[in-house]
Amino acid sequence: MKLYNKYLFLLFLILIFFSCSDTKDRNNDHLVFRYNEHSNISTLDPAFARNPQIIWPTNQLFNGLVQLDDSLNIKPDIAKSWRYIDSTCTFYFTLRDDVYFHENEVFGKDATRNATAYDFEYSFGRLTDPKVASPGSWTLQNVEMFKAENDSIFKILLKKPFPPFLSMLGMRYFSVVPEEAVSFYGNEFRRNPVGTGPFQFKLWEENVKLVLRKNPLYFEKDSNGAQLPYLEAVSVTFLPDKQSEFLQFAQGNLDFISGLDNSYKDEIITTTGQLQPKYQENVKLITAPYLNTEYLGVFMSSDTPEIQSKLLRQAINYGFDRKAMVTYLRNGMGIPAVNGMIPKGLAGFNDIEGYNYNPEKAKKLIAQYKRETGNLNPSLVIGTNSQYLDLCEYIQRELEKLGISISIDVMPPSTLRQMKSSGELDIFRASWIADYPDAENYLSLFYSQNFTPNGPNYTHYKNEVFDSLYIAAQNISNIENRKILYTKMDSIVMSDAPVVPLFYDKAVRFVNKKVSGLGINPQNFLVLKRTKKEE
Repeated sequence: MKLYNKYLFLLFLILIFFSCSDTKDRNNDHLVFRYNEHSNISTLDPAFARNPQIIWPTNQLFNGLVQLDDSLNIKPDIAKSWRYIDSTCTFYFTLRDDVYFHENEVFGKDATRNATAYDFEYSFGRLTDPKVASPGSWTLQNVEMFKAENDSIFKILLKKPFPPFLSMLGMRYFSVVPEEAVSFYGNEFRRNPVGTGPFQFKLWEENVKLVLRKNPLYFEKDSNGAQLPYLEAVSVTFLPDKQSEFLQFAQGNLDFISGLDNSYKDEIITTTGQLQPKYQENVKLITAPYLNTEYLGVFMSSDTPEIQSKLLRQAINYGFDRKAMVTYLRNGMGIPAVNGMIPKGLAGFNDIEGYNYNPEKAKKLIAQYKRETGNLNPSLVIGTNSQYLDLCEYIQRELEKLGISISIDVMPPSTLRQMKSSGELDIFRASWIADYPDAENYLSLFYSQNFTPNGPNYTHYKNEVFDSLYIAAQNISNIENRKILYTKMDSIVMSDAPVVPLFYDKAVRFVNKKVSGLGINPQNFLVLKRTKKEE
């Protein structure tokens, strides 16, 4: 009997313990922001922050010289001010003196130290170090030299004028890291990051969970003088299935989800892009133009006669209704790409006439092609992955009504990327997400010196007038004057039709109504330092 009572007492203690733990977790839930990353995170080293799944957590861990606000304005970060000397293409950045690295054993008894210009010199050097092999090395291809003048002055000398460079410095590649930590952890710095950001690394069980904790030494404050961040922690899970991710969000276990996946789009929004009634009480839908143009690329070096025909390339552009495609296949979450390659949100958008739906004009162009070539049955093949199969099938049906036979080759994303880069696909489905917020980033896709594999010109498009305007634009610092050349370049590309723009994407966020201050931006970066949650 005594043994029985002893077991009852132990069971009682266990229940009390877990009850208290659950209560504590519930009480602290408003201090923890939870999201899921369905793709794998391979590293937390900012020198490798090449995609959103790495950029999102490293945004919380690191700072650079400058940062971009939600309107893509360039704002101070660790650099409190800067000046640019046109005659020598030289930047001088003056740094804050109150920025400290996260507490870590690598700093010895003091556990931290302040970040200086010499740390930026070291961090920039890592990007160009062949032993590091950073995918961000290209960002410094126009930099002649970078140097710390002293603790607080960092100098960057460009080889030639390049107006977008300052905005590029907001990329996560340019984060400051301490040499002590990189030297101490070596290759394991990828999973032991030490930065200056609003959150610091706590734990990472790869493909299971990542936890970041509030940085008590963070330097930024809000307009009322309160220290950022407001949250105590960020918790990231790694469910690979988007449907499971959505279910976790619907059950209140995640604070937001990003993007609109086919597996749940009709469940959560209507065909007109509004929240379904059952979610309106607890969920906010936030959208913004996203610097991403979805398009079909045409490999201009192909020997296929149909590909070489400007008439057929233009006919394809006129031959399907982009507005209907976005409405019915994307539930309105996109902007029909009828204004060229430059997306909404950048200078040059909406300044040219691209391709609106005009089936009669498309028929005339196809008829002219048939008369001139004698090819009465033109046929083309589009390479895509399964995610965009519905878009390609829609285009296939519309073009076959007009007299162009279309086949669709569905392949894994990795195969599509490889074949696109090596010129093995006559037409390929692609997207271009801006690395930095300047239209030059999109127009670089058509500069002849950027032919793959040496650059992003996957279509192998070449036009001498375009090339001369592209070079001239890099010598114009005034954005309004540069915009005039951007418009001319986009018009030339649309006339020659080496691409078929489909839609300009939207950043889409479904957010629990308890969350405030999350915001949204045209690069869809996740910034949590001003985010709050209600209890």
